Amino acid sequence: MDFRKLDNVSVNCIIFGLGSDGLYVLLQKRTLNMFRDDFPIIDDWIITGERAFISKTLEESANTIFKSITNLSEFNRIQFRTYGNSSSLKTDKDLLWVKSHGLKVQSMTIAYYFVQPKKSATLTTDQFKWFSIKSLPDLGFDHYDIINDAHEDVKKKIMVEPVIFDFLPYKFTLNELQIAFEAVLNIELDNRNFRKKALKKIYIVPLNETKKGNAKKPSKLYAFSRDVYDKVTEKESMINF
Repeated sequence: MDFRKLDNVSVNCIIFGLGSDGLYVLLQKRTLNMFRDDFPIIDDWIITGERAFISKTLEESANTIFKSITNLSEFNRIQFRTYGNSSSLKTDKDLLWVKSHGLKVQSMTIAYYFVQPKKSATLTTDQFKWFSIKSLPDLGFDHYDIINDAHEDVKKKIMVEPVIFDFLPYKFTLNELQIAFEAVLNIELDNRNFRKKALKKIYIVPLNETKKGNAKKPSKLYAFSRDVYDKVTEKESMINF
C-alpha cells in the first residue's frame, strides 16, 4: 500500500453519538505551544480529520479515520459537503496549526458524518471526548459551522431515510425511538401520537422480546428491517409528525 498522502485534500469526520440524555459529537483535542511570546498557545478542540491517502478513495480514508478512533467495524457513512480550507482559517491559531503541520493553506476538505449509539464506540485514545451538541467547547477553524451543517443534514435525512436507526441498538423500544427523534431534531413529540404512527411502519418489526426497566411493565422490543424497507415501493416520511 502507498502510505503517501495528498497535500491539498483532507477528509473530516463528524462523529455523532446518541446518549440517554441527548445528541453528542466526538471532538479531538488540539494543543500546540511554541514557547514564544509572538506565537499563540493553542488549546481547543477540532473535528477529527486527516489528509487523504493517495492509494485510497475518499470513502476509504474516512472509514480508516472512523475505525481507528471508535474500534467499530460496522457503520453508516454519509458525505454531505466539501469545504475550502482557505476560508476555514479563522484565527492566527488556525494558520499556525496549518503551517506547523506542513499543510497547505489552499486546500479542500471533504466532510463525512457517522452516527451510532454513543455507548457503542470504544475510544482508542484520551485525545477524544464526547460533547453535547447543545454545549460545544471552543473550536478551531470553521468546525462549529461544519458541525452545524452536518447536524442540519442529519435532521433532514432522518425524516426521509432510515438514518435514525443507526443511532439505536439493533433491538429498541418505541420510547427509545421517540427519544432519538426528539434528541436529533431538538423537539418534543406527543407519545401517543408517535407510537400510533410508528406502529404503522411495516419495517419497524415487533419482536417476541421485552426490555426490563424501571417501569412496572416491561417494554416491547422492535427492530428495523432493511429488507422490508427496501421492498416498500412508495417511500413515505419516516414519521409524519
